[in-house]
Amino acid sequence: MPRTAKVDKAAGTATTTPSLAYLIGRLDRILRHAIDTAVRGHGLTVAQYTTLSVLGAGTPLSNAQLARRSLVTPQAMNEVLLALEGRAMVRRNARPDNGRILQTRLTAKGRTVLAECDAEVAALEAKMLAALPASDRKQLRQLVIRCSRTLIDAG
Repeated sequence: MPRTAKVDKAAGTATTTPSLAYLIGRLDRILRHAIDTAVRGHGLTVAQYTTLSVLGAGTPLSNAQLARRSLVTPQAMNEVLLALEGRAMVRRNARPDNGRILQTRLTAKGRTVLAECDAEVAALEAKMLAALPASDRKQLRQLVIRCSRTLIDAG
């Protein structure tokens, strides 16, 4: 576990605490496991749920766009879309101006399953944040967004 060392000069001892990167990674793994458990009850993987969530905005997207927004490779996204299409949760149609590009959108079934999963994930998030006052939740959201943007901008 990556640690940050702190030295207590008066006592002449060093203590270590987990690094913030480690703590965020640990939270990610815990949260991912909890989301996996929640969406598995609907027959989905986390990647499939993420894809439905991205499509939930309503804009039809290409495989490449979905892959970028879901942080997976285009090949992995194609597998996710094939599974969702096979379960009638998404529909892919050729783009009118370029028949080689398929655009994906949610079906009514996909919207229903997404809404059910979203409710469970929202309850999970509420449980995770229950010990934090509303002002801390707002600040945490802003800080996480800022950190994410900084890493994305750094390339």
